[in-house]
Amino acid sequence: QVQLVESGGGSVQSGGSLTLACVASTQTYSKYYMGWFRQAPGKEREGIAAIDIDGTPKYIDSVKGRFTISRDNAKNSLYLQMNSLKPEDTATYYCAATGIRLQDEAFNVLWYNYWGQGTQVTVSS
Repeated sequence: QVQLVESGGGSVQSGGSLTLACVASTQTYSKYYMGWFRQAPGKEREGIAAIDIDGTPKYIDSVKGRFTISRDNAKNSLYLQMNSLKPEDTATYYCAATGIRLQDEAFNVLWYNYWGQGTQVTVSS
């Protein structure tokens, strides 16, 4: 069982930045593929960034160039640096983990076994 705890959410104005963090409670964190998802009110949860065990990142087009996913295996931590935030980025953000190689499923909600409780990000115009 892996527990994930996110932090770093908050309220910012459009164009601002936030960094989200996720800490995993496992001794084998380096073996997990990790992802960031978000869910806005009335919308489905969507994957936005993922990172392989070798550190290779993947992004959906809407955040590419603005968001950066990274991991620190020594700290069992996952990060999401978010720059140039827009009102449409407003959502609850979740980190997720899976022991299965991502391949083409990096943004598939069903691919991930473990989820954090979420942290709210609100971007005002």
